[in-house]
Order: sequence, then structure tokens, then C-alpha cells
Amino acid sequence: MKHAVIFARRPQLGRVKSRLAADIGPVNALRFYRSTLSALCRRLSTGGSWQTWLGVTPDASVLDARIWPDAIPRLPQGDGDLGDRMERMLTAFGPDPALIVGSDIPDVSARHIAAAFDALRRKDLVFGPAADGGYWLVGARRGCDAAGLFRGVRWSGPEALADSMANAQGERIELLEELDDIDDGSSYRLWQSRL
Repeated sequence: MKHAVIFARRPQLGRVKSRLAADIGPVNALRFYRSTLSALCRRLSTGGSWQTWLGVTPDASVLDARIWPDAIPRLPQGDGDLGDRMERMLTAFGPDPALIVGSDIPDVSARHIAAAFDALRRKDLVFGPAADGGYWLVGARRGCDAAGLFRGVRWSGPEALADSMANAQGERIELLEELDDIDDGSSYRLWQSRL
């Protein structure tokens, strides 16, 4: 079984997209986040040959059915920094192929997820690079092989992908197409100009 996890934070005013909110305001940042997350859930939960999950934080929100789509099962992300939570999520699927996709990348489609799983038939790891030096997707041919992949990664900066790839020395890696991660006002305005 293949597993695609959408990493999501409870959509709450002042709690999501803080860097974006500093540029466009917290209400607009929340509106963007809700809209993007909802569209991503719709696109990734239908027609694919994988099981879609929502990996949610804070953990208590896993039980709040009012804020999450009914059709997608939810898993708590657990404690720790982003790397700890991502490693826990991927390794939880044991020998199955598993990937994580961010919830703030509006251009992700089912086609991208299918391409990632196709890459994992040939390679050990797959990354979807973002223009800012981070990545919008990470996946492992065997979820359990992701242990240690995120140690010492400098998150929210231009080094995140390079740090993760350095941790993966000896693994066969494939990169997908680059997509925009909407984290600040300039990336938001650029994305809007393309709509």
C-alpha cells in the first residue's frame, strides 16, 4: 500500500502562515491556507492509487471533525520539531512507500503524487524542490528508511533541501519538478499574478 500524507496545521487565525501573515495580514493568510488545504485535500484524495492521510498538529485537533474533511483519515504529528514529526510520520508506514506533501503549495496535483510514487519504484528517496531552497514533498520507497533524514536540517531557509540530501548520502534520489512554496508576501504576489 502507498501512503500520501498531507502535513497540516489546524487552520486558526494567528496560528498558520506567520511569515505570510506578517506581509498580507492574518485574515488573508488564514483564508489562503484554508483554501489551499481544502483544494489539496480534494485533488489528492480522489482517483489515486494511494491512501491519502492528513498528518495534523496540534495533536488534539485530530478529533475535531468540524475542521477536517470527513473522507480523509487523520493522524497526529506528535511532539518535536518539524523534522521529528516528519520522520515519525514516514517511518510509521514501515516497509510501505510513503510521502509527505506540504499543505501550502497550491500547484500540487494528483499528477505530482503519481510521479513521486513512480520515482520511488526506481529510487530510495524523492524530493519535490521549492524555489526557496526547501521542498514541497519528500518520500521514501520504504517509509522506515527515512530515519535520520531530517537531523540538523535548517528549516525555513534556503538550506533545507541541501541539508536533507546531505543526510541521505548513499541513497538513490530523484528530484521532481520545482514548485512554489507560498511563505511570504512576495511569493504570494507572484503566485497571484500567475492565476
